[in-house]
Amino acid sequence: MTDRRPLLRAIYDAAVAAAHPDMVLAAHLRPVPKGRVICLAAGKGAAAMAAAAERHYLDALEMEPSRLTGIATTRHGHGVPTRRIRVIEAGHPVPDEAGLRGADDSLKLAGEATADDLLLVLLSGGGSANWIAPVEGISFAQKQQVTRALLRSGAPIGEINTVRKHLSRIKGGRLARAGRLAEIVTLAISDVPHDDPSAIASGPTVPDSTTLADARALVAKYDLKLDEAISRALNDPANESCKPGDAAFARARFELIARPRNSLDAAIKLAKDAGYEIVDLGADLEGEARDVAADHARLALQARAQGKQLAILSGGELTVTVRGQGRGGPNQEYALALAGLLKDVSGISALAGDTDGADGGAGSASDPAGAMIDQSTFAKMKSLGLDAQKYLDNNDATTFFEATGDLLLTGPTLTNVNDVRVILIDRVG
Repeated sequence: MTDRRPLLRAIYDAAVAAAHPDMVLAAHLRPVPKGRVICLAAGKGAAAMAAAAERHYLDALEMEPSRLTGIATTRHGHGVPTRRIRVIEAGHPVPDEAGLRGADDSLKLAGEATADDLLLVLLSGGGSANWIAPVEGISFAQKQQVTRALLRSGAPIGEINTVRKHLSRIKGGRLARAGRLAEIVTLAISDVPHDDPSAIASGPTVPDSTTLADARALVAKYDLKLDEAISRALNDPANESCKPGDAAFARARFELIARPRNSLDAAIKLAKDAGYEIVDLGADLEGEARDVAADHARLALQARAQGKQLAILSGGELTVTVRGQGRGGPNQEYALALAGLLKDVSGISALAGDTDGADGGAGSASDPAGAMIDQSTFAKMKSLGLDAQKYLDNNDATTFFEATGDLLLTGPTLTNVNDVRVILIDRVG
C-alpha cells in the first residue's frame, strides 16, 4: 500500500503557504504617508505581518526608520525578529496579562495618531484573544472566565466574538474610534467562515451589526454561569459596539489579503495534480467535529465501494462541546472520529490540521496542529487495544494520537486561515 502521508502533508503545506504574510502582504501596502506609519497588529500572524511591513517600508520604499512605529501582539511562540515594531507575545485561546498590555498600548498609540499619519492595522486569527481590553467594571479575571466558558460551550467563533465585542474597549470598531484622526487601513488574513470583517479579531476597525441584546441572548442560549458584573456590563448601553455611520469609519478602509478559500484552492490543486478526482466541500464548514467526521466518513466509504480515486477536501472551523477531561482540539477530534469509523477499511487516509499550527491545546507553541490517519493507525489501534469511542467520550484525542504516533506537529506557521481537512481514497487491488 502506498504511503500517502507525504502527499497529505504537502497538501496541508500548500494551503498554509498560500496565506503566509511573506507571500500576500506587500502587494496590499500603501505608499508612505505625509506623517508616520503606525502599525498595530494582532493575531497569530501579527509578528510575521509586522516584519513584512517593515521590509516594505524600510527596505523597498526606503522610508526614514523614525517614521515607522507600532506594536504587534501575537500568540506565545509566534514572535519573529523586527526592527521598529515592538512584538508582544500573549495568551491564546485564553487571554493573559501580556495581551492586556498589548491592547492598552495599542489603544494609546492609536489615540496619538494625527491626520497625516497612516494607522496600519494588520489582523489575523487569534487577535480576539491577543487584544484583551475589558470594559469598565469588568476585571481581567472575569474576562478570562467568559472566554473559558464560551470555549467550552461549543459555540461557533462568530457567537463567541459577539459576546467578546460587547465586553471590550478595542473590539467592535473601538480601535478605529481611538485612531479616528488618522487614515486607517486594515489588512486582514481571514480565519472566519464567510470572511466576515466584523468577526476577524472581533472587528476592531469595522462596524459591528451585533448588539448587546444578541450577546445577552447567547449567554442565555448556552446557559453560561458568569459573574454578576458581566450581566451588568451586557446591560449597559455604553458598551454597545460601533455601528455603520459612526464617525470612526470616515477614513477607514478594510481589505482581505488572504482567505480560507484561497488556501483550499491551493490544496485542491495539489490533490488534483496527484491524480485524484475532487470533492470540494467548501471553505466555510462549521459544526460539531465528530458529526462532520461522520458525514465525511460516509462519503469516503461510498467512494471506496465505487472504486474511485477521490480526494475529499474542506475548510472552515469546527467546534467541540467539551464534556470530558482529556486533551485535544477540533481537528484531532475529527480525525479520531474518522479513525473509529474507518478502522476496518483499507485504502483510505486522512489529515485534519489547523493552518496556524495549533489545534486546541493549552496555548503552547508546541501544541499539535492536528492528526493524520491511515492503515498504520488502524493497525496500532488493534495492537494496542485502543477504543476510539472511549477517547472521544473523554475529549482525549491528543492522548489517543500520542499512542498511535499520528499527531501532526508543525510548530507555529505564522498565519491562520482555519482548518484544512483532506481524505484520500485510493483504489485497492
